[in-house]
Amino acid sequence: MSKKRIYEIAREVGISSKELLAKLEEMGMPGLKATNSVDDEEYALIVHLFEEGAGAIAESSTPKTESPVKSDEAPAERATTPKAARKKTGTSSGDVRPPIVSVLGHIDHGKTTLLDAIRESHLASKEAGGITQGIAAYQAELHGQKITFIDTPGHKAFTGMRARGAQVTDIAILVVAADDGVMAQTVEAIDHIKAAEVPIIVAINKIDKANADVSKVINDLAQHGLLPEAWGGDTITVEVSALEGTNIDELLEMILLVAEMSDLKADPKNPLEAAIIESHLVTGQGPVATIVVRDGTLHVKDWAVAGAVQGRVKALLDGVGNRVEQALPGDAVSVLGFSDLPEVGTRIEVVKSQAQAKKLAQQYQQDQLPQAAPRAVTLDDLFAQRKETAKLKVILKAASTGALEAARREIASLNVDGVELDILISGVGGISESDIVLASTVNEECLAVGFGVGVDPKALKLAEREGIPVLMYDIIYHLVDEIESALKRQLGPVFEEKALGVAEVRNLFKAPAGSIAGCYVVDGRIERRGQVRVIRNNTEMFTGEIASLRRFEDDVREVQSGRECGIRIRDFNDVQIGDRLQVFVLEEVER
Repeated sequence: MSKKRIYEIAREVGISSKELLAKLEEMGMPGLKATNSVDDEEYALIVHLFEEGAGAIAESSTPKTESPVKSDEAPAERATTPKAARKKTGTSSGDVRPPIVSVLGHIDHGKTTLLDAIRESHLASKEAGGITQGIAAYQAELHGQKITFIDTPGHKAFTGMRARGAQVTDIAILVVAADDGVMAQTVEAIDHIKAAEVPIIVAINKIDKANADVSKVINDLAQHGLLPEAWGGDTITVEVSALEGTNIDELLEMILLVAEMSDLKADPKNPLEAAIIESHLVTGQGPVATIVVRDGTLHVKDWAVAGAVQGRVKALLDGVGNRVEQALPGDAVSVLGFSDLPEVGTRIEVVKSQAQAKKLAQQYQQDQLPQAAPRAVTLDDLFAQRKETAKLKVILKAASTGALEAARREIASLNVDGVELDILISGVGGISESDIVLASTVNEECLAVGFGVGVDPKALKLAEREGIPVLMYDIIYHLVDEIESALKRQLGPVFEEKALGVAEVRNLFKAPAGSIAGCYVVDGRIERRGQVRVIRNNTEMFTGEIASLRRFEDDVREVQSGRECGIRIRDFNDVQIGDRLQVFVLEEVER
């Protein structure tokens, strides 16, 4: 019995996977994913239901090989499709653009080999002699759709670009060797990808190896929060052999599927959104920078600024060295014309003139000049910025695996009102500069915590500059105590009402300052410092302060039960005979 996936059926129908899933849910088939498979009977049922409900499927149900049709280019016959199934779910505007993909993983798990295999078999454009130019990005093509790959040196560089404001990546490919499994660098890569909040596709590589154990890899992934779809999770896994070229097409299919579900859009007419991913000097060409464009367009002869570097674009070269006149959304090109080497991760801005370019670059340089030495940031500083609940991300480092697990358990069980702690990454060893770089990219407030370890001096300076608290402990409970103490200081005191006494109004007297209630103290005592609540017919009429308390002609501080007194209530002159005055004070209590 053959199997067919939802996204393949969507391709036959000529609509997006999201539209087909919406239609199937409307027809009583909820909970499906684009990668789910159906058998022949279910396939026939879907085809029949869709023909009845939308009238948009071709007369033949035989799978076709042409590329998917964009939802906004679907045939006119789809006009009968219900509105709920036709509407776009994305909020962005413009045309669909190629996804930008970074490939990460352990150093020996075949990342470079995989990129080479994709480049050799699916390069979007070829040079006449078949020789490709080794730049940090290139475009592959499948079914006429392009995918832009960034050859990042590693997860630290991936995060470093984000720290400089360049959120370039749309999808991250995590490469894990089937004969090795999840390693320390794999875990670090997972942490960095999760922090970037981009979709992850796992390429389980080296399945051609005799000792390959895919089941072990999948189990390892599940232990680190990446539950594969085969186990009911959301993580797409593809078994590949980069060396033999096995399932490379399927991997590209999954990238295009995730991109489709992410609804990536861009408009060439928008302001340029691009970033430097590599820069180097080339003999005869000068500074050459590789960029990836997310939105807008970069043209030859544009005046461009990248941080402290500016220049006029002399030439744009694609991934195989061909000259192009412009770089559109999703394109990766080399740029010639900058006055110097721009810093990797810097965003590019296009301006109208050389004068503007120089002014912007000079302003950037001025902003980078050393300022007064920043002081170390504390938890008090973080909590002072809170609005309601403080959400803190934690980078956790410890001296040993045992100490790390103990610290993780304690932090996970931490229950302090007004604060939520979430461990961003954890590992054995000291707090490094890359840890602080990662912390600086997180949207929420983040702190670095070390147990029995040191902190790199460069990391400490960077933390002070970026406003990242670095807390060092030998005992886990000290962290709990410090968070509680800092939170209490920022949340302010908590007050509890303490009843003093009750007086009954039996007479009223007029005075220049306002009405005076002639009262009889029926319970407890009335104190001048107290607050008063006016109760009439079991209904609260007013709550405020006692303006004056008198016994006969004398001002007094308190009047005991069984005695008469005169009470004037500040800002309230509507007191009536028969009202009961409840007097209380607010006392501060420990949180």
